[in-house]
Amino acid sequence: MAKIKITLTKSPIGATPSQRKVVAALGLRKMHHSVELEDTPQTRGAVKKVTHLVTVSAVE
Repeated sequence: MAKIKITLTKSPIGATPSQRKVVAALGLRKMHHSVELEDTPQTRGAVKKVTHLVTVSAVE
């Protein structure tokens, strides 16, 4: 299965509480922190909720 790299590029301080929980569930802790996760529909749905806070790139 393919992997994607998710990087927190904007602070979740002004985000809603549910968006903060999604950021934490993705494993992102600090600004510019990156994680590599499997490219699943669940991961894509979580990223879609916080698309304004993160950047996503494909990992080969």
